[in-house]
Amino acid sequence: MSVLFDRIALIGIGLIGSSLAHDIRRLGLTKEIVVATRSAETLKRAEELGLGDRYTTSSADAVRDADLIIVSVPVGASKGVAKEIAGNLKPGAIVTDVGSTKASVIAQMQPHMPDDVHFIPGHPLAGTEKSGPDAGFPGLFEGRWCIFTPVPGTDETALKRLRGFWEAVGSKVDEMDAEHHDKVLAIVSHLPHIIAYNIVGTADDLETVTESEVIKYSASGFRDFTRLAASDPTMWRDVCLHNRDAILEMLARFSEDLAYLQRAIRWGEGDKIFELFTRTRAIRRSIIQAGQDVDAPDFGRPHALDKK
Repeated sequence: MSVLFDRIALIGIGLIGSSLAHDIRRLGLTKEIVVATRSAETLKRAEELGLGDRYTTSSADAVRDADLIIVSVPVGASKGVAKEIAGNLKPGAIVTDVGSTKASVIAQMQPHMPDDVHFIPGHPLAGTEKSGPDAGFPGLFEGRWCIFTPVPGTDETALKRLRGFWEAVGSKVDEMDAEHHDKVLAIVSHLPHIIAYNIVGTADDLETVTESEVIKYSASGFRDFTRLAASDPTMWRDVCLHNRDAILEMLARFSEDLAYLQRAIRWGEGDKIFELFTRTRAIRRSIIQAGQDVDAPDFGRPHALDKK
């Protein structure tokens, strides 16, 4: 790969930021990586991992003379970051983010962006339940989608440059308006996490089931819910608060569909249950065909016999 930007500033160095750092370094996409995070401890760990070339706890300092700025913070912190960096952004710089909600991020950041800077909101649909600089790894974005939600008047050349960056780290790029993005993500990402948090919380609250039994007898279904429920609480709290309308709409629809299934089970309507489960099984197969997961049993997890 060739250098795409002379200096890239990563504001936030959690799972997404650190994974980008690995790929930027591996692919030689820049001459200099500047890492910024408010926590001195996190910054020290990022330096120990060699994620950047320069390190600072000041976002304003990090963006000075940077050609590409990638904001990887919980969405609730977007406004604070935008206000902090605005005065140090050089003309022509591209500012993007990786937040899971877009209308809120635009409302928080766009008013503080100088007219001579290209603000292009983005969201890579990639991640794990891990967080922090140690969670990152090269190849996280390979084959995954990155969605842009450009604001009116976005410069086409800047958009093309940012698209080239995400394609370089392996992503497929799509564009949609922010409100549509937030509704789509509410059902494919936000609602599943909320359900997982709730199911695991319910299991924890059950007085008739001890904690040791929940852990000892975790079947694959509950175990997979706990993976989602182990995601960063700060990030997902902010997602709930900043995509509230779309999430509440999807929760209402989910509640109606759950009531339908509840009635079918109560009245022994096996045909309705079977029809629903057949439709949902087809969705899983479509996801595999689209290359968004593998067809290995149990998601490819190693088992006892595999180790022999």
